[in-house]
Amino acid sequence: MRTRSSSIIVRLATGMMSGLVAFGLLMPVAVAADWASVIMYHRFGEGQHPSTNIKPEQFRDHIAELKSGKYTVLPLSEIVDRLERGEELPDRTVALTIDDAYRSVFDVAWPMLRDAELPFTIFVSTEPVDKRFSDYMTWDQLRLLRDAGVHIGHHAHTHTRLPALSPDQVMAEIKTANERFDAELGFVPAIFAYPYGAFGDEVKTVIRNAGFKAAFGQQSGVAYSGYDRFELPRFAMSENYGGIGRFRLAANALPFRVKDVTPSDNVLSRNPPIFGFTIDENYGSLKTLSCFSSSQTGGAVPIEKIGGRRVEVRVSTPFKSSRGRINCTLLGPDRRWRWFGSLFYIPNGVGR
Repeated sequence: MRTRSSSIIVRLATGMMSGLVAFGLLMPVAVAADWASVIMYHRFGEGQHPSTNIKPEQFRDHIAELKSGKYTVLPLSEIVDRLERGEELPDRTVALTIDDAYRSVFDVAWPMLRDAELPFTIFVSTEPVDKRFSDYMTWDQLRLLRDAGVHIGHHAHTHTRLPALSPDQVMAEIKTANERFDAELGFVPAIFAYPYGAFGDEVKTVIRNAGFKAAFGQQSGVAYSGYDRFELPRFAMSENYGGIGRFRLAANALPFRVKDVTPSDNVLSRNPPIFGFTIDENYGSLKTLSCFSSSQTGGAVPIEKIGGRRVEVRVSTPFKSSRGRINCTLLGPDRRWRWFGSLFYIPNGVGR
C-alpha cells in the first residue's frame, strides 16, 4: 500500500482537543479526524450461509449502537470525497456497505435502515440480477432503492475473482456492467468494490484507468486520508464475527498508518509471504502490537521489530485457499484499537 502525507493540522487539533477533554476543560465532543470505519455486510437472516450472513437480531443491535449518539453515519461517497480532499470528519465516522444485492437486503436490511434513517451503499454485480437468480434483487427493486436515496456501487459483472483474469478481461467485466447500469439505472456507479475483496496491482490499474473515484477491498482496517484510494479497507460482519463487541471494536477503531508494505502486490508469488511494514506515525510503545494470520491457529504469529518502526511478520504456514489474511492490531488511546489488515489472492500452484 502506498500512502500520502496525512493532514498534520487535523492530527494536532485532535490531540489538543483530546488533552483538554482529559483534563476536564472541555466536555467530550466529536473531535476532528481524517478517518472513518467502513462496515461491510452481505446477507441478512439467511442462516444457511453463516460465513456471509448476519442475523437480524445482530443487525438490530448494530443499528441501535449507531443510533446511540456516539457515531456519525455518512454516505460512503461523502466520506470518499472528504478523505480525498483532506477534509475533516467527525471522530467515529462510520459508513455502511452491503455487497452482492441479495434479496434479503431488500426484504430485511432496507426496512430496518430506512426506519433508522441510516444511509448505506449496496454494491451490485449485474449478471446475477440480469439472470433473475431467486436469491438476488431485481432491477425493479434496485430502482426503488435508488429512488429512495440508497447509493448504488459497482461490483463488476459476473462477480468473479478479478486477479484470475487478464487486464483486458477485467476491463470487459467493467464495460459490460457499465452498459447494464446505464440501461437499468440511468448512471454508472463511481465507487467500486472488488468481488471477494480480491485485487492486485494489475487489477487496481484497470480500475483506476476505468475512471472510478475509489475502490474497496475486504481487508480489515480504517480508511484515512493518506490511504491508497483504490484499496480502501472495510470491516466484514458475519454471524461468527458480527457480535456487538466486535462491531463496537470496528466502529471505534483508529487508523494504523503504515508505509513500505511488503509484498507490494496482493497477488502472491510466494506463499507464505514475507510480510512487513513501516509504522508511519509515532504511537509510543508497541508492546501491544500483535499480528494474526488466517493460515495459523493458536494466537498471534511472531513479529520482529527493526529500528523502532519497521515490523516484520514471521508467517510460517502457507495459505491453503485462494484467499489469505494477515491482521495487525495495536492498542490506542481510550482502549480503542488500531487495525491494519491485508488480504491476499493466492493463484493455483503458489504454495497450495
